[in-house]
Amino acid sequence: MGGTIGAAAGHGRGDASRSTPLRVDAQRNLEHVLRAAREVFGELGYGAPMEDVARRARVGVGTVYRRFPSKDVLVRRIAEEETSRLTDQARAALGQEDEPWSALSRFLRTSVASGAGRLLPPQVLRVGVEDGVALDEARVPQQRVQPGTGELRLVPEQSSAGAVDAVDDAGAAALLDVVGQLVERARAAGELRPGVSVSDVLLVIATAAPSLPDAAQQAAASARLLDILLEGLRSRPQA
Repeated sequence: MGGTIGAAAGHGRGDASRSTPLRVDAQRNLEHVLRAAREVFGELGYGAPMEDVARRARVGVGTVYRRFPSKDVLVRRIAEEETSRLTDQARAALGQEDEPWSALSRFLRTSVASGAGRLLPPQVLRVGVEDGVALDEARVPQQRVQPGTGELRLVPEQSSAGAVDAVDDAGAAALLDVVGQLVERARAAGELRPGVSVSDVLLVIATAAPSLPDAAQQAAASARLLDILLEGLRSRPQA
């Protein structure tokens, strides 16, 4: 998908849903569609068809398209909301936890518990590689560390399998910045294993949020997996 995402998001017809007052029934339908989109995209990825969203929302597909004139507009809305929510969670952890490791682990636990990993925008999950080396376009995000820095940087937008691989650049940059602060604090305190980067932290969020049919089983599996991953991230004193 070409063009500047921020401009598209700000001037697309779908953005009217944020500012135009709606009738009670129209507002209810919009909330149903957004909730259904989060569930469907969380389970099937951003490549899921609009018909699946409409079916989950129990509305006609025409109702979905009246609010979001294209699938890209709906995907962008969900991705931007998820990015904003993760940024808020990271800022809360940074501002309310004095201990660096407590702040980082709180952010990870909150994010995983909310299921954020299944809705992380692919643009945020990708990391840069050496010039001339292409990025894999796999269903599972490819985490690559920029040589010489160990840190994550945004890469140009790409589309794959009908999913929108983009989110507002400013929103993505804000998320990466605040997560970077959490990582740097933990690293400076000697509580993070050498070589752990922002991309690794985001990969933990994506990995520790499995989609299972039973909600209780899913919560238990996520908590268990996150405990294991946190142990892998944390630095231990040398014997």
